[in-house]
Amino acid sequence: MKKDIDIPNVENVYIAIVNEYNDIYKTQDWNAYIINDKAVDLEMVLIVTSGYSEDKMTSIFRKKLELLPKKSYAKIELMQEDLFALNNQFKVSFFEGNKMFDKTYLFRKNTVHLKALQPLPLMKARGVLVK
Repeated sequence: MKKDIDIPNVENVYIAIVNEYNDIYKTQDWNAYIINDKAVDLEMVLIVTSGYSEDKMTSIFRKKLELLPKKSYAKIELMQEDLFALNNQFKVSFFEGNKMFDKTYLFRKNTVHLKALQPLPLMKARGVLVK
C-alpha cells in the first residue's frame, strides 16, 4: 500500500535567513524568507515554524500565502537572534498545479551567523540558505 503513494520531491524552493538593515527602526534584523526559484507559481503555501532544543521549545508560528509567483520570494517572519541557539524548523506545504508538495527545512542550532552568509538565489542579499 505504501509503495502506491507518490511523494514528489520538492526542488527549487528554499528557506533563507537574511541579515538586513531595517530603514524604519535603523537596526540590523534577521528575517526568514521563502524563495520560489521554480518556473511555476506555488499556490496555497502553508508554513509552520518552530524552534527547539533538548530542553526548550518555542511557540508555533503559522503563515499562509495564497500565491507565491514563479521566480519570487516572500518574507515569512522576523527572527530574534536568541533563536539561533535552537534548531529552527520550517515545514512547508504547497500546491503546484493539482499536486501537493511538502518539505521540512531545518536550520541546526548555531548555524545562522554573519560568517555563514552566502549569495541567495533571486535575492540581491546574502543569507543562510537551506535547500
